[in-house]
Amino acid sequence: MSEQPRPAVLFDFGGVLTHSMHEAFERLALSLGLDPDLPLTLLSRDPEARQALVEHECGRLDDDGFEEAYAAVLRAHGADVSADGLLARLAAGLQPEPVMIDLVREVRDAGHPVALVSNSLGRDCYAGVDLDSLFDVQVISGQIGVRKPSRRIFEVACERLGVPTEGTVLVDDVQVNLDGAARLGIRGILHRSPAQTVIELREALAPVPQESA
Repeated sequence: MSEQPRPAVLFDFGGVLTHSMHEAFERLALSLGLDPDLPLTLLSRDPEARQALVEHECGRLDDDGFEEAYAAVLRAHGADVSADGLLARLAAGLQPEPVMIDLVREVRDAGHPVALVSNSLGRDCYAGVDLDSLFDVQVISGQIGVRKPSRRIFEVACERLGVPTEGTVLVDDVQVNLDGAARLGIRGILHRSPAQTVIELREALAPVPQESA
């Protein structure tokens, strides 16, 4: 009997290795005196905010440019907010999730290649986590010019890890990202809670005995 090669695992950052992105945006909203859902909703529904986010995530708009554009949209909706430090204020609400960080270590220690695959959200976004000690590879959208859910970002991660996309596992809290990865044969785990993701990922990575020739 022999075991199949250990599959690689790709992890999202915000909302997976940190507490909920929704919570971070809600904290920002409360600090600005806005409806708790408004700042995040604007990024998906306001054309100017949405465009600024896409450009930022693809590396075509730097942190300062995104802050200026996003702050302008927030001010148009009643916020008294300066662009300077806006992303840092948002990042302050992205508290690391210890259970998930420990899970990355567990997976890597078990011999599975691991990569971070994240859409950019400012220079301060990753400050609270030592990514170099956790991951074999880091693929951040603004650095390669392509964002999730594009299949290309997942291909880049697998290429850098030296593994096939088929059989690789992605942990992400956004279904459309999992759908994009699935087109490459990447198995998706929709993150809803650390406890559930721990169970599902351990099950996904459980060794399957393979008959020897």
